[in-house]
Amino acid sequence: MAVCARLCGVGQSRRCRRRQRHNQQDQASDSDMDEEEEERIVGPRQVDVGDGGGLESGVATAGPGDACEYGSGHVNRGGFLDRTSTGPPHPQSLAELPPELLVEIVSLLPGTALPNVALVCKKFRQILNTETIWRRRCMEEFGMKDDLRKMEVGGVSSRDLYVKRVNPRVKSGRFMKLLPDYEHMDYRDVYTHLLHPYRHILGLWQPDIGPYGGLLNVVVDGLFIIGWMYLPPHDPRVEDPMRRRPLFRIHLLESNKATVECMYGHKGPHKGDIQTVKKDEFSTKCNQTDYHRMPGGRQEEFRTWLEEEWGRTLEEIFHEHMQELILMKFIYTSQYDNCLTYRRIYLPPAMPSDLLPPGLFKGTYGSHGLEIVMLSFIGTYARATKLTGDPNVPAGQLTLDVDLRRPVVLPDLEQQRNIEELSRLVMGVHEEVQREDQQQAMDTSAAARGAAEGASGGASVAEGVEPDHVMTCSDSCQPGPSTTTSPPEAQPFVLPLGVMARNEVYPRTCRKCFYGTGLIAGHGFTSPERTPGLFVLFDEDRFGFIWLELKSFSLYSRLTDHLAHSHAPNMERFEAMLMNMQSWTS
Repeated sequence: MAVCARLCGVGQSRRCRRRQRHNQQDQASDSDMDEEEEERIVGPRQVDVGDGGGLESGVATAGPGDACEYGSGHVNRGGFLDRTSTGPPHPQSLAELPPELLVEIVSLLPGTALPNVALVCKKFRQILNTETIWRRRCMEEFGMKDDLRKMEVGGVSSRDLYVKRVNPRVKSGRFMKLLPDYEHMDYRDVYTHLLHPYRHILGLWQPDIGPYGGLLNVVVDGLFIIGWMYLPPHDPRVEDPMRRRPLFRIHLLESNKATVECMYGHKGPHKGDIQTVKKDEFSTKCNQTDYHRMPGGRQEEFRTWLEEEWGRTLEEIFHEHMQELILMKFIYTSQYDNCLTYRRIYLPPAMPSDLLPPGLFKGTYGSHGLEIVMLSFIGTYARATKLTGDPNVPAGQLTLDVDLRRPVVLPDLEQQRNIEELSRLVMGVHEEVQREDQQQAMDTSAAARGAAEGASGGASVAEGVEPDHVMTCSDSCQPGPSTTTSPPEAQPFVLPLGVMARNEVYPRTCRKCFYGTGLIAGHGFTSPERTPGLFVLFDEDRFGFIWLELKSFSLYSRLTDHLAHSHAPNMERFEAMLMNMQSWTS
């Protein structure tokens, strides 16, 4: 902005100072009007910036005085300014450029810098009234792709947009818009009163619903900001796309005031509220919870919820234990009435060394149905963290931990069908891992004793123990008995007999297999333990895990939805989020 100020005529040369005094005299008479107009165009001058994305305030500083002399002549071959030239005059400042060129230049700036542009001079403030500038900001920063004058609201039914009003005089009906007439709005209003104030809630969030968790995606959808709850497909159709349910939406009224509406329940949108609790955390509140109730009472609400959640009636679910789990989830989740606290989550950063692209996956979890996990890669480990959970293993816990240093070569198909043969291969690797962990614990204890003796002045027996001895051991240890040869790129795969699978349609070939552990626990997350299993990579979008102790198989399929505003700024921020997730849902 110093360049804008320098070229606009607020430099320190005599000509710049003369022009500055002249501008100050012209602006003195309409200073009150300018301040009011500036407030209306770009919002208040001082806003809490927060994470660096807020509308900033500032005054342009003066630059070198010779900048305003540009254009008074041309430079000859000797490097001197030739003032006798009669060529076409050059602009002496940025403000003297044609308006259409100024609009193009200013539209390249981020929206957070436009308040500083408005402070440079009156002409720049007037330039900011141009719609193309704000349209470009809405499109580039928030992904608004449609024309404001031809906007169609996606993902919202016509029933939510219109309501039939009966005229008692003529006994006939006509449709009346519930929403404002967007033809009288402009992109500046949409940017300054809707998109920018609520930019901090765009992206992925996890609701605090006890052990069940969830996945909320807040997006710009037409002229709305909508919070979509992402639900897995009905069990066991793990390959089906995700289901979405709107929980809240934000839009503008004619008074340029953003309105929050709760979308929970079956009676249409109603009054709601959103509050920012702290950084990377916000909460929603419904102000009309009676809209959530149904005429048939809790029984009707339960039947409707069950059909949406599971795609069937309670009578069609024959497993008694599953019926108890379903009823327990309904009682627990329905008490919140869409008054929830959300905490931000990030998609894992991708690295060239990753086994497959990280991201979100749907997985089968037996009687608990389908759940959502986040697959990430930390060093030589692949880890799947639960975003949705159950009373046994809640959301936020590390459900799978796969050691990519320990591949497992599958035997032929006949031996794959034998659960004992598969268990022998995996348990051989598991026993080796346990021996290495014991050795590492012993080496660590010996190093600690040696350090203590050295500190007390005695002979340091720890000098013979290298700090990286543990690393040397783990590097020199040979892989398990099943890793003598490299696995082929694609090999036949079949589940062992006796292993239960919720989805019988699983791939019949796999690329690689690795030793890993899965987390199991009793009800209420009691007695948690990691049990050995086999991680099976089918392709970039599907993998599986054989739980040997449970004799069950989980198939995972990638979420293919486009998730904007969801990527972690760096690996450190993502790892800190993973560490905090366990405390969110414990």
